[in-house]
Amino acid sequence: MKLWVVLCLALLWVQLQNGTCQQAKRKKDVGENRIRPGGKRRPFKPKDGVGKGQSLLTQVLDKGRFLRLGQTTTLTPGKNMELRCKGDSIGWSYPTYLDTFNDSRLSIKQSDKYSQLVLTSPSAADTGPYSCWVIVCDGTECERDHDRTYVSYIYFTDKDNLFVPSAIHFEIVYLRPDRPAVVPCRVTDPQAKVSLHREVPPEEITANRTQVTYDPTKGFVLKNPSPGHQGVFYCKAVTKGTPQISTKYQLLYVEVPSGAPFVSLAVSPESVRGGDNVNVTCSVLGEPEEDVSFTWTYPGQGRRPVHIQTSWRLVNRGMGHTTRLSQNVMTVEDMETIDFGNYVCNAKNQYGETTVTIDIISK
Repeated sequence: MKLWVVLCLALLWVQLQNGTCQQAKRKKDVGENRIRPGGKRRPFKPKDGVGKGQSLLTQVLDKGRFLRLGQTTTLTPGKNMELRCKGDSIGWSYPTYLDTFNDSRLSIKQSDKYSQLVLTSPSAADTGPYSCWVIVCDGTECERDHDRTYVSYIYFTDKDNLFVPSAIHFEIVYLRPDRPAVVPCRVTDPQAKVSLHREVPPEEITANRTQVTYDPTKGFVLKNPSPGHQGVFYCKAVTKGTPQISTKYQLLYVEVPSGAPFVSLAVSPESVRGGDNVNVTCSVLGEPEEDVSFTWTYPGQGRRPVHIQTSWRLVNRGMGHTTRLSQNVMTVEDMETIDFGNYVCNAKNQYGETTVTIDIISK
């Protein structure tokens, strides 16, 4: 009996020892998957040291410090601005008037590792978008890398010029039924409170975030322009001081389809004889901002002198619609036999060209 008890106790002791070993082994297995104390994982280092979505466009501060620019930046006018964009082949864009007036205050230099844009003595008029991008080349063909394009809208805040100054004191804004229209009263201070006003009858046009919205980088946006929006408007801005008034804007409603020129050709006088002075008028109706070029083919070309004059004006065509009338007038003095025949006018715009012909016969 005692022997039996001793055997049972021995068997129980063996089972307990096996369980302890297995538990210790499991703990060891788990421990093997952990990071060892003092061990460090190497962080992922993006190419060129710039993380995805970060801008390569920076402002150079004093003492060699750099500031990576965000979507908008506010700077003080009068203090020179230096921007840099990392890369060995960089393109730039900036407010267009700096190119229009060939401004010597702006300079761009390209080095091996970055491109530098410097604007000396910036003013409120320099407010606008500044952007840079990487240029990628394949042999002799180069193009802009849109995935590596960076832009910052820079405000040069001036309390005496809340609106970005304009060389035009009375601007025309065309309203079209198929696209939004912008009243471009941009500000130099993004915190300024801006309102839109009609001159006659005097009223404020409320920005309601649906039909009329305000963007300090663009101005007031009319989502669905109509003939009722025509008239003379201005903007008013205020921060802490006296309100300031913007340039005035003439809003004109336009309803002319885009396309090749619609051309008509007329002769004056209608009855022509030898010795008469004759005007041949080529007329085009089109969009107010649409430039038209004219060319002629006529019987005495290269042998008889003619005078050609080009002009255009805005005209109303009922229901408050505005269109542009472009005309090219050829004058032939003292008509001779060689001058009679077919006069061909070719009118061309960005959408195409149209050719019309009229035959002048001696009466």
